[in-house]
Amino acid sequence: MQFASLGSGSKGNATLVRTGNSLVMVDCGFSLRETTRRMQQLGVTAAQLDAILVTHEHSDHASGVAALSRKFDIPIYLTHGTRATGRVDGGFAYHSFNCDDEFTIGDLQVTAVAVPHDAAEPCQYRLGCNGLILGILTDLGSITPHVVQHYAACQALLLEFNHDLPMLLEGPYPHHLKQRVGGDWGHLNNRQAAQLLQMIDGHNLQHIVIAHISEKNNTREYAEQALLEVLGCLDRVVFAEQAAGFDWLEL
Repeated sequence: MQFASLGSGSKGNATLVRTGNSLVMVDCGFSLRETTRRMQQLGVTAAQLDAILVTHEHSDHASGVAALSRKFDIPIYLTHGTRATGRVDGGFAYHSFNCDDEFTIGDLQVTAVAVPHDAAEPCQYRLGCNGLILGILTDLGSITPHVVQHYAACQALLLEFNHDLPMLLEGPYPHHLKQRVGGDWGHLNNRQAAQLLQMIDGHNLQHIVIAHISEKNNTREYAEQALLEVLGCLDRVVFAEQAAGFDWLEL
């Protein structure tokens, strides 16, 4: 199993996961032209996609989903709540499910994990193949026992390190937005994300990808400092960039 990113951050997110028989995209927050351009840089085409998995309806994750689906006849997988928002309408075909449902796409086993985020019915994903599990975990404001349970068995994890809390509180955002981002239904800060790595014993992960870093409320240095406190080194750490994501990693 391999995974890569087209880009990660508030301006757009998309993650690719492929096996010997399947290629799926998790979220698409880029325009059709930008999505196909970034996919080409990773050596794949949209016509090869078997499915688009949507985590929630916010534009940085879902704005490009329907156009990509419609153009290349790609089925969309999303929760009933996300579907009901109407913000992913206009796609080729839809498969709706409940949070915590499990299903297969080709040789990928997919689990939709419920997370606390300010969306209609948000989920994140665990994707497995041949006994290996990749966890994708962004856009949640707090760590729940449910989340810990579902991500404890992963061999690779793409994890949100959205903001440095002091930087957010002292930064340019208006008060209501600071409350939203830093609240229990917003985004993980560096300390929270590092704490999760402690709780699931991050030393056992083959790859740790740091994702969804805020350009205004975080720095790579702050994220690295939090990581070093729990991991001791950054040997297995990759940073997902907004402009270029990251290249293929293999499990």
